[in-house]
Amino acid sequence: MRSETQAIKRQIAFDSARFLTSAPNLAACPEDQSYEVAFAGRSNAGKSSCINALTRNSKLARTSKTPGRTQLINLFSTSTSNFRLVDLPGYGFAKVSASMRQSWDQNLAQYLEQRPNLIGLVLLMDIRHPLRPEDQTFVGWCHQSGLPVHLVLTKADKLKQGPANQALHQVKTAIKDLENTSVQLLSAPKGSGLNQLKDRIQSWYDQQ
Repeated sequence: MRSETQAIKRQIAFDSARFLTSAPNLAACPEDQSYEVAFAGRSNAGKSSCINALTRNSKLARTSKTPGRTQLINLFSTSTSNFRLVDLPGYGFAKVSASMRQSWDQNLAQYLEQRPNLIGLVLLMDIRHPLRPEDQTFVGWCHQSGLPVHLVLTKADKLKQGPANQALHQVKTAIKDLENTSVQLLSAPKGSGLNQLKDRIQSWYDQQ
């Protein structure tokens, strides 16, 4: 049984996130045992905007009007003991060669399936186009490996409340039989949903 001291985890200092390093593949990632929560999503899902809003640092993760700019595994350290955030390459939309896209897919799969200190995946999807085939593949990877996955329907401000809640309900119905899988709405520009996302990530960290 863990002692009381071991059971109590620090609050994650999201605001302290700083760029640590970029890696082209799993082999180049740091080998230490810091717990990691990774962010994945299609290249136009608003992943970088979400990370920047979460950390209150508009320059932390690169944002671009050109989908597919994130081509490396980008790691961000925090002042919280043994915890960092990971920005994975976007997928499914980038205008790149077939060989490059295949390489990205292989690197993503390796990281998700073989990274021992990965404790959860935040999967971002445009609320107007949720659960596309690539997204479902990610959910399948996580389910097979027992990795918790939190689906974030981004750009919720693009829809009125009724359609947004309908999209949320549809995704909830689609994942209702999957363990360790949850979903929420988020609008990075408005900041709505950020506290819910922080709470989810904190819960994964507390369970370690």
